[in-house]
Amino acid sequence: MPMAAEIIDGKLIAARVRAGLAVRVAELGTRGVRPGLAVVLVGDDPASHIYVRNKTRACAEVGFRTFDHRLPATVAEPELLALIERLNRDPEVDGILVQLPLPAPLDGRRVLLAIDPDKDVDGIHPDNLGRLLMGQPRFVACTPLGIMRLLDEAKTPLVGADAVVIGRSNMVGKPIAALLLLADATVTVCHSRTRDLPDRVGRADIVVAAVGQAEMVKGDWIKPGATVIDVGINRRADGTLTGDVEWAPAAARARAMTPVPGGVGPMTIAMLLGNTLMSAARRASSGPLLEG
Repeated sequence: MPMAAEIIDGKLIAARVRAGLAVRVAELGTRGVRPGLAVVLVGDDPASHIYVRNKTRACAEVGFRTFDHRLPATVAEPELLALIERLNRDPEVDGILVQLPLPAPLDGRRVLLAIDPDKDVDGIHPDNLGRLLMGQPRFVACTPLGIMRLLDEAKTPLVGADAVVIGRSNMVGKPIAALLLLADATVTVCHSRTRDLPDRVGRADIVVAAVGQAEMVKGDWIKPGATVIDVGINRRADGTLTGDVEWAPAAARARAMTPVPGGVGPMTIAMLLGNTLMSAARRASSGPLLEG
């Protein structure tokens, strides 16, 4: 079956976003402000090290400062919380990113709650999630924010559209459902206990798959002409990557679809940078400027 879907190229779109951010960073620099992102990495998880390296490289590309804090997996929780409190008070730190997951027995929820919501550029502090649900967002979780940009780039109509979100996590499922609601879509949130999932997906104009199960969403479920955003990234036994959606059959039916890899992932980092720049801009407008 020939492939029909427009490929939504997250790498290309993210590169354009970063280029625009670099221009705005330069403009802030003329006012004596340079955005700063503090990155806290605990332990030796290889995937976490890769994620942090990619984020640090992207920061350098757009002209941010990064403040790296590498801690051993054996760090005591009070020591980690004390570091976060110092970063909360540091006027040169506009955003704080604690790379998840944290090694046991550290309590990730307690650590995230310790971050000042005004520096929570990941957008997952309960204060920021609550503001989003009330329609008064401060920082929006990066992956959902990136998804909205991808939908816009694909010229996907949102008003009145039937959208199905598969997954109910605090980092993706719930916030993307809230964003789609704010955009006047009609949203159904599905999960592992949803009955008649193929039928629900089959009626959707927009499908956001964020369940973390390789190719769980079958291609023949997709409504012809739908836009499909595949958030999943799963590794096969042979080492290759695949998403939550069965790629080729879905792409034959969809109007537009994100690839895995190269779809949602690059946008997540770009939106993290955007949130940090927003925080720095607020510092520039409300606080004393640094000497340039």
